[in-house]
Amino acid sequence: MLNSSIVITGATGYIGSQVVLALLSSLSGECRLRVIARNSSDCSFFEGLPVDILRADILDPLALIEAFRGAETVFHCAGLISYTRKSRNALYETNVIGTRNVVNAALYNNVRRLVMTSSIAAVGASEDGSPASETSTFQEWQRRNGYMEAKHLAELEGLRGVAEGLDVVLVNPGVVIGIDRKNPLSVSSSNEVLSLIYQGKLPFFFSGGTGFVDVRDVADAHLAAWKKGSSGERYVVVGSNLTFRELVARIGTLSGSSNGRSFLVPNGIGLLAGFGGEIWSMLSNSPSFVSLESIRIASRHLAYSNTRSKQELGLCYRELAETLNTIIT
Repeated sequence: MLNSSIVITGATGYIGSQVVLALLSSLSGECRLRVIARNSSDCSFFEGLPVDILRADILDPLALIEAFRGAETVFHCAGLISYTRKSRNALYETNVIGTRNVVNAALYNNVRRLVMTSSIAAVGASEDGSPASETSTFQEWQRRNGYMEAKHLAELEGLRGVAEGLDVVLVNPGVVIGIDRKNPLSVSSSNEVLSLIYQGKLPFFFSGGTGFVDVRDVADAHLAAWKKGSSGERYVVVGSNLTFRELVARIGTLSGSSNGRSFLVPNGIGLLAGFGGEIWSMLSNSPSFVSLESIRIASRHLAYSNTRSKQELGLCYRELAETLNTIIT
């Protein structure tokens, strides 16, 4: 099993599972993959696939060192997404300490290239409202957001690896959406929200906007970064920049949509909802899609440039309508 030369963390997740399928399609049996999964993870997805399953946790440094033995390439797709205040410690532990362990294990095993799944959350925001790029400065307000700060610090762990001689490439997807029907793990809370909008069950939107990208494009970006990316560089992976008003309107044009008139959520009402989400999260001990930080982010007009990913990685993004149709069909 340890002859496998490509290792993937987070392979049972939304992005990681798609990367596995993309690799299997690209390699055509040339290389057997090794997937890292926690003991609690359901690995039935891999039955019948030419992959080796190794039970390990990114928070267990010794297990990772053994898991990466003989690996030529590591795709680090494991991570935690949450915007609730109660998740701050877990965000730091999983995204920062976990990445630190991955980098150290890769260095110890002389891994040739580490491809890290980062996020636009780690990319700086432009001050003049223009699309942010890979070189935009991380802002002070972003440091107050637990998820953004954790992803930013995780990237610093990757760059520390570069300074110590590891070849690291960072992939920074926008809000990842879309469903690959060939992938039973192709599910996410973002898709659930878009489906509710389509059904007319969520006739509200917030004043801001952000960048969106198809999950299949994200998987393609990982492979392109592996083959073409420059060490120590990040690549913003965004197919469309939309305000939430525009997104809701686009969903309303889809065939069969029950989305009628939608209403802008006033900032005060949004913050009250976010506060309620925080309380629910604490009482239920579960993450909440609605939180103070998620509401504040949803009220900001954020946009991102995909120029570098197109020019250097040769990416070609799917049309938004194609992506949205995978969610409703």
